[in-house]
Amino acid sequence: MSDSSGAVLLSYETLVHAVAGAMGSVTAMTVFFPLDTARIRLQVDENRKSQSTPIILAEIAKEEGILSLYRGWFPVISSLCCSNFVYFYTFNTLKRVMVSDRSKPAKDLLMGFISGAVNVLLTTPMWVVNTRLKLQGAKFRNEELHQTHYKGIFDAFSQIIASEGVGTLWNGTLPSLVLVFNPAVQFMFYEAMKRRAARGGRKISSFEIFLIGAIAKAIATSATYPLQTVQAILRFGQYKSDGKGGLVGSLRNVVSLLLDRIKRHGLLGLYKGLEAKLLQTVLTAALMFVVYEKITAATFKLMGLQKKLKH
Repeated sequence: MSDSSGAVLLSYETLVHAVAGAMGSVTAMTVFFPLDTARIRLQVDENRKSQSTPIILAEIAKEEGILSLYRGWFPVISSLCCSNFVYFYTFNTLKRVMVSDRSKPAKDLLMGFISGAVNVLLTTPMWVVNTRLKLQGAKFRNEELHQTHYKGIFDAFSQIIASEGVGTLWNGTLPSLVLVFNPAVQFMFYEAMKRRAARGGRKISSFEIFLIGAIAKAIATSATYPLQTVQAILRFGQYKSDGKGGLVGSLRNVVSLLLDRIKRHGLLGLYKGLEAKLLQTVLTAALMFVVYEKITAATFKLMGLQKKLKH
């Protein structure tokens, strides 16, 4: 590795962006975590009726206690922190390498795809474990779903590897790789709208950042939601597949799950839980971008650095 490429990879500015992105995501997810609880129950438990998000949350709180709305918070936050650190670090490293003058939507999309793929391959095992822990102790309407008994993150890792094999930790990788389209589109729209809002050297307000982040995430989430449902089911690990492994087996599982969902619940069944997902992911992404921008700006100002990354 040359000194220049090493400097780009280990750039202090890139590290600031990565830490700010991780902290922003942790803050935002903590605030809106109950909405994610409602979303994943609707995706995984087919027999639970798709009602409005407040009703779902009230049912869960009544049946399992108010704290159940935050069940699995630590593993989810841990995974999200690592995931967003990897994504923001990769994205901003690529930005320094690929963007010589001004960023363009096509480059933003490409950088988003690459960053998403790196993120998926490195962090999928953590997301598989946190999906299991988040649903542990849940009262399912679907009697075919059985309870798991993990004592924590490390115990979940060891039990899954011992009983299901290490490959299980990458369950849902194929839809996850397809779903890199989600953050890629999100960042493309976010960067494009932010550049437009900042034309002429105009300062962008926190409310505008919140709105831009919300719009970008709403577009990306609506476009990819059916695959997110498949991803959640595969990560939970109780889908009875045809037993074939490899890329072909994974592809068949994805197609089979999509077709089965349509057969049982119609085309709209692919979007079960979308309301909760949109509420959670749009508000979370919007708040995350506000915290991210504030942290990066404050850090650069405190350290007397200028933002060298092009917008």
